[in-house]
Amino acid sequence: MSARPQILAAADLGASSGRVMVGRVGPDTLDLTEVHRFPNRPVHLPEGLRWDILGLHRGVLDGLRAAGPVDSLGIDSWAVDYGLLDADGSLLGNPVHYRDRRTEGIPEQVWATVPPEDLYRATGIQHAPFNTLYQLAAARDTPQLAAADRLLLIPDLISYWLTGEQGTELTNASTTQLIDPRTGDWNRDLAGRLGIDLGLFAPLRRPGDPAGSTLPLVQELTGQPGPVPVTTVGSHDTASAVAAVPARRAERFAYLCTGTWSLAGLELDAPVTTGASRAANFTNELGVDGTVRFLRNIMGLWLLQECMRAWGRKDIDPLLAEAARTPALRYVVDAAAPEFLAPGDMPGRITDACRATGQPEPRTPGETTRCILDSLALAHRRAIHEARRLADRAVDVVHIVGGGARNALLCQLTADACGLPVVAGPAEAAAFGSILVQARARGLPGDLATTRELLARTQPLTRYEPTGDPSAWDAAARRIEGANLPLTASPRDPSAWDAAARRIEGANLPLTASP
Repeated sequence: MSARPQILAAADLGASSGRVMVGRVGPDTLDLTEVHRFPNRPVHLPEGLRWDILGLHRGVLDGLRAAGPVDSLGIDSWAVDYGLLDADGSLLGNPVHYRDRRTEGIPEQVWATVPPEDLYRATGIQHAPFNTLYQLAAARDTPQLAAADRLLLIPDLISYWLTGEQGTELTNASTTQLIDPRTGDWNRDLAGRLGIDLGLFAPLRRPGDPAGSTLPLVQELTGQPGPVPVTTVGSHDTASAVAAVPARRAERFAYLCTGTWSLAGLELDAPVTTGASRAANFTNELGVDGTVRFLRNIMGLWLLQECMRAWGRKDIDPLLAEAARTPALRYVVDAAAPEFLAPGDMPGRITDACRATGQPEPRTPGETTRCILDSLALAHRRAIHEARRLADRAVDVVHIVGGGARNALLCQLTADACGLPVVAGPAEAAAFGSILVQARARGLPGDLATTRELLARTQPLTRYEPTGDPSAWDAAARRIEGANLPLTASPRDPSAWDAAARRIEGANLPLTASP
């Protein structure tokens, strides 16, 4: 790497907004600046829910212009969704949103050919009705798929428009439920059984691989002085975010990537595809440097985002202040329940869920906010404890990265629920992960542990220790469970959170039940 710090851009496309960040990186230098942020607003059309992919591409172009001259660009986004191109490379319609209803009933059709336990053994991917595999099954026999010559996942589609070169990045490809996590290649036997043409996919790329350079038109539109190399990064935003967990070398950590979704789990060297892991609905997605992201998807701050939209509220701080004044665990819902997946009246659905389980109903926005945060902390706790058991791994600390790292109440509740210290930050983890992979591709020395230590040295982090009044948590547990828990129980004792989980799921369901 040259003595001059590298100036690197990261286009990070989230489910609710996109941003372009510029990082300045050297052996002892790492800083990040947001240069452009833009909304990601899905569009309801008569045929269903669609992404405004052209608006996202425009946002990336505007961000690259705002960035000024850069040495490289990386692109990441959410997973599973894709665009279809015809033989001339033209887009065949706006990409379908993963929350669209087209996959309803499709998993059962797929399972008639490949049972769910076989799917899990083959791919290690948890069941989610919007996985790319189910989307392709839903699109079978449609004119659009019949006309398609190429399928590009969202970040690969943006990269193609910038460079004219096509590829399929591996960490994102692993979320399609068509990759064998042991080989890091397509599972051709599975695809063949399901009639999925893997020829639709461009050749696989791995983080650090070159992805081409920007086209002359892109240079003109962005004001860049010359072609900008596009570097393949962990294009699934969670893969980039996990690469930016600021763990110390040899630290035994769990991670929580928090934002619209909460992704809670461990970084492993090999997948866990046991029956117990499938029953617990854990997924094995591929990460940077051949790692495996063993995690559970939790609905995340989407619950609060949808509530704020329903309330017409834009400022979260008053809600968090009121939530902090509301007693812990007065109301809890299952943050992974399918009724919370679609857009709509989220406050009403949360109230209905509380009523259905015999709990008090939150009456104010602040009380609903507390319900959401308690429920997320509970879900975080369940996922981390399950991951430890299933992978037979000890955990000493939980790292929270992503937007939720800014939510002090959520971080503290997670520490209380897990009974473990929480280290929060960085909030823009996906962008940091993208920047660091680009820097390594351009000569920054060191392995993943080395770049993580650079993050830990240079970024502001906040540590939360487990706290709480044991009697208050005992009372909350009894209200949720209706059980006589010992008065010596502590909020740091998992039994209080187990009780809350059983209250959500029903006394006869195991904690490993799949949502």
